[in-house]
Amino acid sequence: MNMLIQVATLPGRDDKANEDFAGALPSSAVLLDGAGGPSEMPSGCIHGTPWYVRQLGARLLADMGTSPERSLPDILAAGIETVSGLHRGTCDLSAPGTPATVVVMARERGGEFEYLVLGDSTVVIETRKGLTVVTDRRIDDVASEERKVMESLPTGTAEHQAARIRFVQLQRELRNQPGGYWTASTDPQAAYEAFTGSVPLDGVLRASLLSDGTTRFTEFGLGTWGELQSILDLWGPAAVFSRIREAEEADPSGRRWPRAKRRDDVSVVHFTTFRRDGWGHIDFGSLRSRMTAA
Repeated sequence: MNMLIQVATLPGRDDKANEDFAGALPSSAVLLDGAGGPSEMPSGCIHGTPWYVRQLGARLLADMGTSPERSLPDILAAGIETVSGLHRGTCDLSAPGTPATVVVMARERGGEFEYLVLGDSTVVIETRKGLTVVTDRRIDDVASEERKVMESLPTGTAEHQAARIRFVQLQRELRNQPGGYWTASTDPQAAYEAFTGSVPLDGVLRASLLSDGTTRFTEFGLGTWGELQSILDLWGPAAVFSRIREAEEADPSGRRWPRAKRRDDVSVVHFTTFRRDGWGHIDFGSLRSRMTAA
């Protein structure tokens, strides 16, 4: 099946390295959203989160392209083990702040469109039967009281930052622990806690891998999942990113949309099925009218 694949990422701040990774091959894709945390908090790693997500993301993408017989959890587990070996001995991998990342993987295999989600990013798949939306929100059940305190304070203030540090500290203590949540870091077994699934490939119209910075589009009420995907089809990732940035700037203190960071890194990998008759499943005229009116 012919697929147009769009890949895009943008840092949340000009003065801070992008902690996301997005990449694609003709039949596979990966998106990582690194968990760096506040700069005041120690990590135990001399390399940092951007290094970690690039090392892991590149390996996952390569292994999906060369090892179709291996399952997505097996590929992720091997990638975690390999990258851990790269900085074991030079970094304290037992430190709570050791680099970690959310992972979303997708590929075509054996007539199926397979996916894996580990952490609070999202995969959205549109088929002829409707939408499948998969997000791993187990992290939301961790440190809920600390989250409420943080979100009650104006974003960008010293009080909010202090509350965020307390919140992230507790999150880190419960990372990859029973009763906590699971993410890619140093323990390969975390890969087998991921949400996985597949849909028949011949029914896929489009699919999107979205970081939690990008899912602010729906969380802020800027549009539905289907509208987000249609904007990606018609205008590309920059249009989605622009709408998110406009909303963030309109609510700098987080009063309307409470959040940990005023602006977040945004990333997307978007697949659209291309047939000989073009993009037959997209009503461009109707979409353009709705978006112009908005």
